[in-house]
Amino acid sequence: MKRYHCATELAVDLIGGKWKPVILAHLKEGAHRYGELRRRMPSVSEKMLTQQLRELAADGLVRREEFDGRVPHVEYHLTAVGEELRPALTALYEWGERRAAERGITFG
Repeated sequence: MKRYHCATELAVDLIGGKWKPVILAHLKEGAHRYGELRRRMPSVSEKMLTQQLRELAADGLVRREEFDGRVPHVEYHLTAVGEELRPALTALYEWGERRAAERGITFG
């Protein structure tokens, strides 16, 4: 088992990196299929998105749900533990919005 020296170190290990917070922020809005996440995150490679989703699922933050039927598909959701991140994700988003406004940055 990995040894941590403070709670922040553990938190950053679980949700840190370039893509995990972005994935979590999208899933905060509700369930998404893999393709929807890819469209919302065009800069991430398929391999990286798959890897990050697997890690988030292994850490208990994201749940992968398979649907059988005429058109089988998979959806990703936040787990109850992932939902606990909602206030932090909202604060991070709002902070980013303010920084973007200050710098004249638009998104698209």
